[in-house]
Amino acid sequence: MKITSNSILSFSKKISSEQLFMITILFVNGGNYIYNLLLGRILGPAEFSDAAILITLLLILSFVGMTFQIVTAKYAVLLEGNMLFSFVKFITKYAAFFGVLFGILIAFFNKELQFLFHTKTASMFFVFGIGIPLYFFMSVNRGLYQGKNLLNKLSITYQTEMISRLVLTMVAIFLFPKVPTSLIVAFGILFSFVFGIFPFNKTVFKSFKVASSPDLDTKSITTFFALTAFYELTQIIINNSDIILVKHFFDNKQAGLYASLALIGRVVYFVAWMFVMLLLPKVIQMKKDNQDTLPILLKYVGYIVILSTAIVVFTALFPEFVVNVMFGKQYVSISFLLWKYALATSLFAVANIFAYYYLSLNQYFPVVVSAILGSAQIGLIIGFHNSLEQVVHMQIIAMVLLLFFQLCYFFYSNRKSII
Repeated sequence: MKITSNSILSFSKKISSEQLFMITILFVNGGNYIYNLLLGRILGPAEFSDAAILITLLLILSFVGMTFQIVTAKYAVLLEGNMLFSFVKFITKYAAFFGVLFGILIAFFNKELQFLFHTKTASMFFVFGIGIPLYFFMSVNRGLYQGKNLLNKLSITYQTEMISRLVLTMVAIFLFPKVPTSLIVAFGILFSFVFGIFPFNKTVFKSFKVASSPDLDTKSITTFFALTAFYELTQIIINNSDIILVKHFFDNKQAGLYASLALIGRVVYFVAWMFVMLLLPKVIQMKKDNQDTLPILLKYVGYIVILSTAIVVFTALFPEFVVNVMFGKQYVSISFLLWKYALATSLFAVANIFAYYYLSLNQYFPVVVSAILGSAQIGLIIGFHNSLEQVVHMQIIAMVLLLFFQLCYFFYSNRKSII
Protein backbone atom coordinates (compact mmCIF):
# COMPACT_ATOMS: atom_id res chain seq x y z
CA MET A 1 0.00 0.00 0.00
CA LYS A 2 2.86 2.31 0.93
CA ILE A 3 4.61 1.51 -2.36
CA THR A 4 1.42 2.34 -4.30
CA SER A 5 0.92 5.70 -2.56
CA ASN A 6 4.57 6.59 -3.10
CA SER A 7 4.22 5.71 -6.78
CA ILE A 8 1.18 8.00 -7.11
CA LEU A 9 3.00 10.86 -5.40
CA SER A 10 6.05 10.31 -7.60
CA PHE A 11 3.87 10.34 -10.74
CA SER A 12 2.02 13.50 -9.66
CA LYS A 13 5.35 15.28 -9.18
CA LYS A 14 6.58 14.28 -12.63
CA ILE A 15 3.59 15.69 -14.57
CA SER A 16 3.21 19.45 -14.86
CA SER A 17 0.02 21.37 -14.14
CA GLU A 18 -0.32 21.88 -17.91
CA GLN A 19 -0.17 18.13 -18.56
CA LEU A 20 -2.63 17.51 -15.74
CA PHE A 21 -5.01 20.05 -17.27
CA MET A 22 -4.78 18.32 -20.66
CA ILE A 23 -5.55 14.97 -19.02
CA THR A 24 -8.48 16.58 -17.21
CA ILE A 25 -9.94 18.05 -20.41
CA LEU A 26 -9.66 14.65 -22.10
CA PHE A 27 -11.40 13.10 -19.09
CA VAL A 28 -14.14 15.75 -19.09
CA ASN A 29 -14.71 15.44 -22.84
CA GLY A 30 -14.86 11.67 -22.42
CA GLY A 31 -17.45 12.08 -19.66
CA ASN A 32 -19.50 14.44 -21.80
CA TYR A 33 -19.40 11.93 -24.63
CA ILE A 34 -20.55 9.15 -22.32
CA TYR A 35 -23.40 11.45 -21.22
CA ASN A 36 -24.45 12.07 -24.83
CA LEU A 37 -24.05 8.45 -25.86
CA LEU A 38 -26.11 7.17 -22.94
CA LEU A 39 -28.88 9.65 -23.76
CA GLY A 40 -28.80 8.59 -27.40
CA ARG A 41 -29.02 4.88 -26.55
CA ILE A 42 -31.68 5.27 -23.85
CA LEU A 43 -33.96 7.65 -25.76
CA GLY A 44 -33.64 6.59 -29.41
CA PRO A 45 -33.32 8.99 -32.41
CA ALA A 46 -36.73 10.72 -32.12
CA GLU A 47 -36.63 11.54 -28.39
CA PHE A 48 -32.90 12.21 -28.52
CA SER A 49 -33.56 15.08 -30.93
CA ASP A 50 -35.25 17.00 -28.06
CA ALA A 51 -32.37 16.32 -25.69
CA ALA A 52 -29.94 17.30 -28.45
CA ILE A 53 -31.54 20.76 -28.63
CA LEU A 54 -30.76 21.28 -24.94
CA ILE A 55 -27.22 19.99 -25.46
CA THR A 56 -26.88 22.41 -28.38
CA LEU A 57 -28.16 25.27 -26.21
CA LEU A 58 -25.58 24.25 -23.61
CA LEU A 59 -22.85 24.47 -26.25
CA ILE A 60 -24.17 27.88 -27.31
CA LEU A 61 -24.12 28.98 -23.67
CA SER A 62 -20.55 27.74 -23.30
CA PHE A 63 -19.43 29.98 -26.16
CA VAL A 64 -21.19 33.03 -24.69
CA GLY A 65 -19.67 32.21 -21.30
CA MET A 66 -16.29 31.87 -23.00
CA THR A 67 -16.42 35.60 -23.75
CA PHE A 68 -16.35 36.31 -20.03
CA GLN A 69 -13.71 33.65 -19.44
CA ILE A 70 -11.34 34.92 -22.15
CA VAL A 71 -11.68 38.57 -21.11
CA THR A 72 -11.20 37.67 -17.44
CA ALA A 73 -8.19 35.47 -18.24
CA LYS A 74 -6.51 38.20 -20.29
CA TYR A 75 -6.79 40.90 -17.64
CA ALA A 76 -5.93 38.47 -14.84
CA VAL A 77 -2.57 38.17 -16.62
CA LEU A 78 -2.13 41.92 -17.18
CA LEU A 79 -3.46 43.39 -13.90
CA GLU A 80 -2.49 43.05 -10.25
CA GLY A 81 -3.57 44.34 -6.81
CA ASN A 82 -6.41 46.87 -6.63
CA MET A 83 -6.53 47.17 -10.43
CA LEU A 84 -7.33 43.47 -10.65
CA PHE A 85 -10.01 43.78 -7.94
CA SER A 86 -11.56 46.71 -9.83
CA PHE A 87 -11.58 44.72 -13.03
CA VAL A 88 -13.15 41.64 -11.38
CA LYS A 89 -15.93 43.82 -9.92
CA PHE A 90 -16.48 45.34 -13.37
CA ILE A 91 -16.63 42.03 -15.28
CA THR A 92 -18.78 40.33 -12.62
CA LYS A 93 -21.40 43.07 -12.96
CA TYR A 94 -21.38 42.52 -16.72
CA ALA A 95 -21.79 38.77 -16.22
CA ALA A 96 -24.70 39.26 -13.80
CA PHE A 97 -26.48 41.69 -16.14
CA PHE A 98 -26.21 39.58 -19.29
CA GLY A 99 -26.87 36.34 -17.41
CA VAL A 100 -30.14 37.61 -15.98
CA LEU A 101 -31.13 39.21 -19.31
CA PHE A 102 -30.57 36.06 -21.39
CA GLY A 103 -32.11 33.87 -18.71
CA ILE A 104 -35.30 35.92 -18.63
CA LEU A 105 -35.56 35.97 -22.44
CA ILE A 106 -35.26 32.17 -22.78
CA ALA A 107 -37.64 31.52 -19.86
CA PHE A 108 -40.19 34.04 -21.15
CA PHE A 109 -40.18 32.70 -24.73
CA ASN A 110 -40.23 29.02 -23.73
CA LYS A 111 -43.43 28.29 -25.69
CA GLU A 112 -42.14 30.00 -28.81
CA LEU A 113 -38.94 27.92 -28.57
CA GLN A 114 -41.04 24.77 -28.25
CA PHE A 115 -42.92 25.66 -31.45
CA LEU A 116 -39.70 26.57 -33.30
CA PHE A 117 -37.88 23.32 -32.47
CA HIS A 118 -40.93 20.99 -32.35
CA THR A 119 -40.15 19.77 -28.79
CA LYS A 120 -42.61 17.88 -26.58
CA THR A 121 -42.34 20.28 -23.63
CA ALA A 122 -41.80 24.02 -23.23
CA SER A 123 -40.81 23.85 -19.55
CA MET A 124 -37.36 22.47 -20.40
CA PHE A 125 -36.46 25.90 -21.86
CA PHE A 126 -37.76 27.64 -18.72
CA VAL A 127 -35.53 25.48 -16.48
CA PHE A 128 -32.55 26.01 -18.78
CA GLY A 129 -33.01 29.79 -18.64
CA ILE A 130 -32.75 29.78 -14.83
CA GLY A 131 -29.22 28.40 -15.03
CA ILE A 132 -27.74 31.00 -17.40
CA PRO A 133 -26.69 33.57 -14.72
CA LEU A 134 -24.92 30.76 -12.83
CA TYR A 135 -23.00 29.75 -15.95
CA PHE A 136 -21.74 33.29 -16.59
CA PHE A 137 -20.67 33.57 -12.96
CA MET A 138 -18.85 30.25 -13.34
CA SER A 139 -17.09 31.56 -16.47
CA VAL A 140 -15.64 34.56 -14.61
CA ASN A 141 -14.43 32.21 -11.89
CA ARG A 142 -12.73 29.99 -14.48
CA GLY A 143 -11.18 32.98 -16.23
CA LEU A 144 -9.42 34.01 -13.02
CA TYR A 145 -7.92 30.54 -12.60
CA GLN A 146 -6.94 30.40 -16.28
CA GLY A 147 -5.28 33.84 -16.25
CA LYS A 148 -3.33 33.13 -13.07
CA ASN A 149 -2.31 29.72 -14.47
CA LEU A 150 -3.98 27.88 -11.55
CA LEU A 151 -4.73 24.96 -13.83
CA ASN A 152 -5.33 22.46 -11.00
CA LYS A 153 -8.28 24.45 -9.65
CA LEU A 154 -9.49 25.23 -13.16
CA SER A 155 -9.48 21.50 -13.88
CA ILE A 156 -11.63 20.75 -10.82
CA THR A 157 -14.37 23.16 -11.98
CA TYR A 158 -14.69 21.25 -15.25
CA GLN A 159 -14.69 17.90 -13.45
CA THR A 160 -17.41 18.86 -10.96
CA GLU A 161 -19.64 20.23 -13.72
CA MET A 162 -19.30 17.17 -15.95
CA ILE A 163 -19.56 14.49 -13.25
CA SER A 164 -22.59 16.07 -11.55
CA ARG A 165 -24.47 16.45 -14.85
CA LEU A 166 -23.75 12.86 -15.89
CA VAL A 167 -24.64 11.26 -12.54
CA LEU A 168 -27.69 13.38 -11.68
CA THR A 169 -29.24 13.05 -15.14
CA MET A 170 -28.81 9.29 -15.44
CA VAL A 171 -30.04 8.60 -11.90
CA ALA A 172 -33.09 10.84 -12.40
CA ILE A 173 -34.02 9.15 -15.71
CA PHE A 174 -34.24 5.76 -13.99
CA LEU A 175 -35.86 7.05 -10.77
CA PHE A 176 -38.53 9.17 -12.50
CA PRO A 177 -39.52 7.30 -15.71
CA LYS A 178 -42.82 9.20 -16.03
CA VAL A 179 -41.16 12.63 -16.08
CA PRO A 180 -40.31 13.86 -19.62
CA THR A 181 -36.65 13.10 -20.26
CA SER A 182 -36.05 16.53 -21.80
CA LEU A 183 -37.11 18.13 -18.50
CA ILE A 184 -34.78 15.82 -16.55
CA VAL A 185 -31.92 16.76 -18.88
CA ALA A 186 -32.69 20.45 -18.29
CA PHE A 187 -32.57 20.04 -14.49
CA GLY A 188 -29.36 18.02 -14.78
CA ILE A 189 -27.75 20.89 -16.71
CA LEU A 190 -29.02 23.45 -14.16
CA PHE A 191 -27.62 21.61 -11.13
CA SER A 192 -24.30 20.96 -12.88
CA PHE A 193 -23.76 24.74 -13.06
CA VAL A 194 -24.04 24.91 -9.27
CA PHE A 195 -21.35 22.22 -8.85
CA GLY A 196 -19.20 23.82 -11.56
CA ILE A 197 -18.71 26.99 -9.50
CA PHE A 198 -16.51 25.08 -7.04
CA PRO A 199 -13.74 25.63 -6.10
CA PHE A 200 -14.69 29.28 -5.92
CA ASN A 201 -12.08 32.02 -6.31
CA LYS A 202 -12.20 34.39 -3.33
CA THR A 203 -11.01 37.26 -5.52
CA VAL A 204 -14.61 37.76 -6.68
CA PHE A 205 -15.85 38.37 -3.13
CA LYS A 206 -12.84 40.51 -2.21
CA SER A 207 -13.33 42.71 -5.27
CA PHE A 208 -16.67 44.00 -3.96
CA LYS A 209 -15.02 45.12 -0.72
CA VAL A 210 -12.45 47.24 -2.57
CA ALA A 211 -13.27 50.64 -4.04
CA SER A 212 -13.18 50.74 -7.84
CA SER A 213 -10.00 52.29 -9.25
CA PRO A 214 -10.51 55.35 -11.47
CA ASP A 215 -7.39 54.30 -13.42
CA LEU A 216 -9.05 51.15 -14.77
CA ASP A 217 -9.27 51.48 -18.54
CA THR A 218 -12.86 50.32 -18.91
CA LYS A 219 -13.01 51.55 -22.53
CA SER A 220 -10.30 49.14 -23.75
CA ILE A 221 -11.82 46.33 -21.69
CA THR A 222 -15.25 46.97 -23.20
CA THR A 223 -13.76 47.07 -26.71
CA PHE A 224 -11.97 43.75 -26.20
CA PHE A 225 -15.13 42.30 -24.63
CA ALA A 226 -17.26 43.41 -27.61
CA LEU A 227 -14.84 41.97 -30.17
CA THR A 228 -14.52 38.71 -28.25
CA ALA A 229 -18.31 38.51 -27.91
CA PHE A 230 -18.65 39.08 -31.65
CA TYR A 231 -16.25 36.27 -32.43
CA GLU A 232 -17.84 33.93 -29.89
CA LEU A 233 -21.21 34.68 -31.50
CA THR A 234 -19.84 33.49 -34.82
CA GLN A 235 -18.47 30.41 -33.03
CA ILE A 236 -22.01 29.71 -31.86
CA ILE A 237 -23.28 30.08 -35.41
CA ILE A 238 -20.58 27.88 -36.94
CA ASN A 239 -20.80 25.17 -34.27
CA ASN A 240 -24.53 24.93 -33.77
CA SER A 241 -26.42 26.39 -36.71
CA ASP A 242 -26.30 23.09 -38.59
CA ILE A 243 -28.04 21.13 -35.80
CA ILE A 244 -30.66 23.85 -35.33
CA LEU A 245 -31.34 24.15 -39.07
CA VAL A 246 -31.52 20.36 -39.50
CA LYS A 247 -33.98 20.20 -36.58
CA HIS A 248 -36.06 22.84 -38.38
CA PHE A 249 -35.89 21.45 -41.94
CA PHE A 250 -35.96 17.67 -41.28
CA ASP A 251 -38.16 15.31 -39.28
CA ASN A 252 -37.31 14.19 -35.73
CA LYS A 253 -35.71 10.91 -36.74
CA GLN A 254 -33.43 12.55 -39.30
CA ALA A 255 -32.61 15.31 -36.81
CA GLY A 256 -31.76 12.71 -34.16
CA LEU A 257 -29.49 10.83 -36.57
CA TYR A 258 -27.76 14.07 -37.53
CA ALA A 259 -27.31 15.02 -33.86
CA SER A 260 -25.51 11.73 -33.23
CA LEU A 261 -23.29 12.41 -36.25
CA ALA A 262 -22.45 15.88 -34.95
CA LEU A 263 -21.63 14.68 -31.44
CA ILE A 264 -19.20 12.07 -32.75
CA GLY A 265 -17.68 14.28 -35.46
CA ARG A 266 -17.00 17.15 -33.07
CA VAL A 267 -14.60 15.15 -30.93
CA VAL A 268 -11.81 16.91 -32.86
CA TYR A 269 -13.02 20.33 -31.85
CA PHE A 270 -13.58 19.48 -28.19
CA VAL A 271 -10.10 18.00 -27.81
CA ALA A 272 -8.55 20.90 -29.75
CA TRP A 273 -10.22 23.33 -27.36
CA MET A 274 -7.79 22.39 -24.57
CA PHE A 275 -4.95 23.75 -26.71
CA VAL A 276 -6.83 27.05 -27.13
CA MET A 277 -7.27 27.23 -23.34
CA LEU A 278 -3.52 26.80 -22.85
CA LEU A 279 -2.54 29.05 -25.76
CA LEU A 280 -4.42 32.21 -24.74
CA PRO A 281 -2.73 33.10 -21.40
CA LYS A 282 0.69 32.03 -22.72
CA VAL A 283 0.51 34.27 -25.77
CA ILE A 284 -0.69 37.22 -23.68
CA GLN A 285 2.11 36.70 -21.14
CA MET A 286 4.76 36.26 -23.86
CA LYS A 287 3.60 39.43 -25.60
CA LYS A 288 3.76 41.24 -22.27
CA ASP A 289 7.38 40.01 -21.89
CA ASN A 290 8.23 40.94 -25.53
CA GLN A 291 8.88 37.31 -26.52
CA ASP A 292 8.31 35.67 -29.92
CA THR A 293 4.88 34.01 -29.90
CA LEU A 294 5.15 32.29 -33.30
CA PRO A 295 6.80 29.03 -32.08
CA ILE A 296 4.05 28.28 -29.55
CA LEU A 297 1.35 28.84 -32.19
CA LEU A 298 3.05 26.44 -34.60
CA LYS A 299 3.47 23.89 -31.81
CA TYR A 300 -0.26 23.81 -31.01
CA VAL A 301 -1.31 23.91 -34.68
CA GLY A 302 0.90 20.87 -35.23
CA TYR A 303 -0.77 19.01 -32.37
CA ILE A 304 -4.24 19.71 -33.77
CA VAL A 305 -3.31 18.75 -37.35
CA ILE A 306 -1.90 15.40 -36.21
CA LEU A 307 -4.89 14.73 -33.96
CA SER A 308 -7.52 15.68 -36.54
CA THR A 309 -5.84 13.72 -39.34
CA ALA A 310 -5.85 10.58 -37.20
CA ILE A 311 -9.54 10.98 -36.35
CA VAL A 312 -10.63 11.67 -39.95
CA VAL A 313 -8.70 8.64 -41.24
CA PHE A 314 -10.11 6.37 -38.52
CA THR A 315 -13.72 7.49 -39.12
CA ALA A 316 -13.25 7.00 -42.87
CA LEU A 317 -11.96 3.44 -42.41
CA PHE A 318 -14.35 2.29 -39.68
CA PRO A 319 -17.51 4.47 -39.82
CA GLU A 320 -20.08 1.80 -38.97
CA PHE A 321 -17.94 0.45 -36.14
CA VAL A 322 -17.65 3.92 -34.55
CA VAL A 323 -21.36 4.74 -34.82
CA ASN A 324 -22.45 1.30 -33.64
CA VAL A 325 -20.16 1.36 -30.59
CA MET A 326 -21.13 4.90 -29.62
CA PHE A 327 -24.85 5.09 -30.39
CA GLY A 328 -26.02 1.62 -31.46
CA LYS A 329 -27.41 -0.06 -34.58
CA GLN A 330 -30.38 2.29 -34.93
CA TYR A 331 -27.96 5.11 -35.84
CA VAL A 332 -25.73 3.18 -38.29
CA SER A 333 -27.53 4.56 -41.37
CA ILE A 334 -25.79 7.92 -40.84
CA SER A 335 -22.27 6.41 -40.60
CA PHE A 336 -21.35 7.09 -44.25
CA LEU A 337 -21.23 10.83 -43.45
CA LEU A 338 -19.03 10.53 -40.37
CA TRP A 339 -15.62 11.14 -41.95
CA LYS A 340 -16.94 14.09 -43.93
CA TYR A 341 -18.34 15.72 -40.80
CA ALA A 342 -15.07 15.02 -38.96
CA LEU A 343 -13.21 16.68 -41.86
CA ALA A 344 -15.36 19.82 -41.63
CA THR A 345 -14.77 19.97 -37.87
CA SER A 346 -11.02 19.45 -38.30
CA LEU A 347 -10.76 22.33 -40.77
CA PHE A 348 -12.65 24.53 -38.34
CA ALA A 349 -10.48 23.48 -35.37
CA VAL A 350 -7.27 24.43 -37.18
CA ALA A 351 -8.69 27.73 -38.42
CA ASN A 352 -10.03 28.50 -34.97
CA ILE A 353 -6.67 28.35 -33.19
CA PHE A 354 -5.31 30.97 -35.62
CA ALA A 355 -8.29 33.23 -34.83
CA TYR A 356 -7.79 32.99 -31.05
CA TYR A 357 -4.07 33.56 -31.48
CA TYR A 358 -4.70 36.85 -33.29
CA LEU A 359 -7.37 37.77 -30.76
CA SER A 360 -4.75 37.36 -28.00
CA LEU A 361 -2.41 39.69 -29.90
CA ASN A 362 -5.16 42.33 -30.34
CA GLN A 363 -5.12 41.82 -34.13
CA TYR A 364 -8.81 42.00 -34.91
CA PHE A 365 -9.00 42.12 -38.73
CA PRO A 366 -8.47 38.35 -39.25
CA VAL A 367 -10.94 37.65 -36.44
CA VAL A 368 -13.68 39.75 -38.05
CA VAL A 369 -13.13 38.42 -41.57
CA SER A 370 -12.91 34.80 -40.42
CA ALA A 371 -16.13 35.28 -38.44
CA ILE A 372 -17.91 36.48 -41.58
CA LEU A 373 -16.54 33.63 -43.69
CA GLY A 374 -17.38 31.03 -41.06
CA SER A 375 -20.93 32.29 -40.75
CA ALA A 376 -21.43 31.79 -44.48
CA GLN A 377 -22.37 28.20 -43.73
CA ILE A 378 -25.83 29.35 -42.58
CA GLY A 379 -26.61 30.79 -45.99
CA LEU A 380 -25.22 27.71 -47.70
CA ILE A 381 -27.32 25.31 -45.57
CA ILE A 382 -30.49 27.38 -45.97
CA GLY A 383 -29.95 27.42 -49.73
CA PHE A 384 -28.89 23.78 -50.07
CA HIS A 385 -30.48 21.25 -47.71
CA ASN A 386 -32.03 18.60 -49.96
CA SER A 387 -30.35 15.89 -47.88
CA LEU A 388 -28.19 15.50 -44.77
CA GLU A 389 -25.23 14.78 -47.04
CA GLN A 390 -25.70 18.10 -48.79
CA VAL A 391 -25.79 19.88 -45.41
CA VAL A 392 -22.40 18.36 -44.53
CA HIS A 393 -20.96 19.30 -47.93
CA MET A 394 -21.97 22.93 -47.38
CA GLN A 395 -20.06 22.94 -44.09
CA ILE A 396 -16.93 21.56 -45.73
CA ILE A 397 -17.06 24.33 -48.35
CA ALA A 398 -17.45 27.03 -45.68
CA MET A 399 -14.62 25.63 -43.54
CA VAL A 400 -12.23 25.34 -46.52
CA LEU A 401 -12.79 29.02 -47.26
CA LEU A 402 -12.27 29.91 -43.60
CA LEU A 403 -8.98 28.01 -43.25
CA PHE A 404 -7.73 29.32 -46.62
CA PHE A 405 -8.16 32.90 -45.44
CA GLN A 406 -6.46 32.22 -42.08
CA LEU A 407 -3.46 30.64 -43.80
CA CYS A 408 -3.20 33.51 -46.31
CA TYR A 409 -3.21 36.08 -43.51
CA PHE A 410 -0.76 34.04 -41.44
CA PHE A 411 1.81 33.74 -44.25
CA TYR A 412 1.36 37.40 -45.19
CA SER A 413 1.79 38.73 -41.63
CA ASN A 414 4.75 36.41 -40.90
CA ARG A 415 6.42 36.52 -44.31
CA LYS A 416 9.66 37.99 -42.88
CA SER A 417 9.88 35.44 -40.04
CA ILE A 418 9.16 32.48 -42.33
CA ILE A 419 11.49 33.57 -45.13
